[in-house]
This record gives sequence, structure tokens and C-alpha cells, in this order.
Amino acid sequence: MSPKFQPELSLHLLNFAPEDPGGWSHLLGFARAADAAGIDRVTVSDHVVFGEELDEYGKPEVGGRAGGKQPTGPDGHWLEPLTTLSVVAGATSRVRLGTQILLAALRRPVVLAKTAATLDVLSGGRLDLGVGVGWQRAEYDAAGLSFEQRGRLLDHTLEVCQTFWSQTRASYVSPELQFDGIHQMPKPVRPEGVPIWISGTIRETTVRRLVRFGARWIPWGADDGNMKESLPRMKDALSKAGGDPDKLQASGPIPYVKGGDGAMDIARTMERVPELVAVGQTSFTCPFSPPRDRAAAEAKLREIVQAFRSATGRAPHS
Repeated sequence: MSPKFQPELSLHLLNFAPEDPGGWSHLLGFARAADAAGIDRVTVSDHVVFGEELDEYGKPEVGGRAGGKQPTGPDGHWLEPLTTLSVVAGATSRVRLGTQILLAALRRPVVLAKTAATLDVLSGGRLDLGVGVGWQRAEYDAAGLSFEQRGRLLDHTLEVCQTFWSQTRASYVSPELQFDGIHQMPKPVRPEGVPIWISGTIRETTVRRLVRFGARWIPWGADDGNMKESLPRMKDALSKAGGDPDKLQASGPIPYVKGGDGAMDIARTMERVPELVAVGQTSFTCPFSPPRDRAAAEAKLREIVQAFRSATGRAPHS
């Protein structure tokens, strides 16, 4: 097996809790275990505020997931993702750091560009910026922004970020903002800027963003539940929109197989990975709930990493 992109294994760090967990050392311990075990990327999620209409999460028509349930109530504790990843960056040395996803439009674009570039530089170029529009009107209301215009607000934010990341003497013109001769340093480590991952379902707006901002896709809703079907559809849509389907990277879950004890059957779970690599999935999120003991978490993660690398033809992690 020789895929165009080296398959990567990701873990989601729970930067939220239904109630005050009494500290977040467990999150940093899990991140350190993932770093040592050879996990390729850790990701965190985002909510800035909550309203009280949390059933909206289960409505695809406003950006939610059919049948989904928000994992906390309105007073759940959610750590801001870029701040969290800054602390994780200082506690780790090699694992990549991702947002899945950041509600980028809620941040002022010029400040987000600076924040992301700073984190990327300080972490040695390890940042991946996964972005989406979200599902919750209350967050846009609290930020004084239009929920109906959230798609355009996201595009505008990404346009400004990529302008500052790529131009020494930056100029930009849009209906929302104009500036000329503006300087912002440092730039991200990569010449093209921080890698942007676009979250969304297979539709015109998602495809257009992949063409414009980078062909890295985080499927959402029904599209991440059957990657064997959704990936060929996305590649076809990307081609019709003028993009290069061969450059598409895609992040999705590993189909989870439980053993008799209810825990992951690692061998059987990894048997399903090669067929997903074959259709173009490049990043695999592993649904692993770690024990609080860091040594035990690292040992189990090493077992998962070695099985994943064997399944994808990668060299074992030393």
C-alpha cells in the first residue's frame, strides 16, 4: 500500500465537561501520552457561549447532526481551543495540534491570523486549523454577528487570515473590510500558511471552500458515517468545481469494533482501515477513552498506534 498521503492517526482531547472537573491535568496527561505513543494529531473542539436551545444540535437544517445530542448543558465547561492548544504545545514535542472545529467567524480575522501564526511558530509548525460555521445561533447573537450570514463571515475570516499569512505588505478589499500596506509578523512556518481544514457536508459551499482555502475536508453529519460512499462523491464534486481530487485530504472516524468486554477490539477495528485508505481517507480519528493513569493510557495508545501503522504500511513508532 503506497497512498499519496501518509495516513495519520488522531485523537480528540475532551476540552469540555458537563460540570467543573476540578482541574484539567488529565487533559494534559492524555496529550503527553499521545505525544509519546506516536499519535499524529490531537484535536479540540469549540464553543464560546451557549444559548438555551440546545436541541438545535440535532437539526441538520441549521447545521446540526440528525439525531445528535449536545454533550453538555448550557453551563458545561468548555476551554477555548487555541488557548488550550497553546498549553498542549508546551507540554508536547511532536504531535500535531488541531481544532475540530474552530468557529473561526466568531473571532476578529486580524486577531485570529496573529494568534494562529504565533501558535504555529511557537509549536514548530504543528498547527492545523479546522474550521466550520457551527449550528448555534446564540453564539453569533452574543458576538453581534449575523447567523444567516455565517457562511460569508467564515469565508471573509479565512480570506483575511491567508492574506496576512502570505503577504509581507498586506492589502485586502471586500465589502466587509479594506486595508493596504499593513504588516503582520511572524508568518506561519509553512509558506502557504497554517493548513486549513474545512468542515461541512457535501454541498456547494463546502466544495467551494475546499477549492479556495485548501483541499482538506472534515466531513460532518451523515457524510462522516460512511466514508466509502461520501469520499468518492466529494472527489467528484471537487473535480466539477475545478479542484484537484487527487489533492484532497479527508479526516474521518475509524469504524469502531467492540470486543466482548465493551472496549475496542484493536485488531478487528484496524482490519477496516485499508479499504478507507484506498478510497482516500487520510486522517483517522480513534474513539479512545483513556484511563486517568498516564502510563496505562500511553501503553494502550502504543498498542493502537502500532496496529494502525501495520494496517497502513507505515514504519513502527520507536
